[in-house]
Amino acid sequence: MAHTETAETSSQVDANKDGGVEITCFTEVFDEAVVHFQIMRLNKQIYVWIGCNSTKMGSLYAAAPLRPPNDVSVASLLGGTSDNTGSSIARRLVLRTGLNIVLACNLPKNNSMLEISAEKKLAEKLISLGYTKPRSQNPTIIIK
Repeated sequence: MAHTETAETSSQVDANKDGGVEITCFTEVFDEAVVHFQIMRLNKQIYVWIGCNSTKMGSLYAAAPLRPPNDVSVASLLGGTSDNTGSSIARRLVLRTGLNIVLACNLPKNNSMLEISAEKKLAEKLISLGYTKPRSQNPTIIIK
């Protein structure tokens, strides 16, 4: 799936480690589908919004790590069910970061290639921002 990065903005609000907020926004084009991303890094949690061809919020999910490690709880807060695209992405983000995740997801249904491409780009961005756990602490997550 061909893609092009079209824009990125980043800002920090009170960017100290104890409670600052870091916001990163960027847009990607995957086979003529425009996908917008917003990442807000809060204290011990990350809010992510993914929207396709629209600025609507979409379904909202909350995910958190559980004990024992590598177990995750995901709840649908608005508009989705536990088997939707967003819940799967939220679950994998918790495994990658070890943090609580709130995910708003507005991707079209039945477009698995777009979902995979969007999640892969999001994972790359989280790694580049330093929001993921060290590789030795991450379980193996394969995104094809």
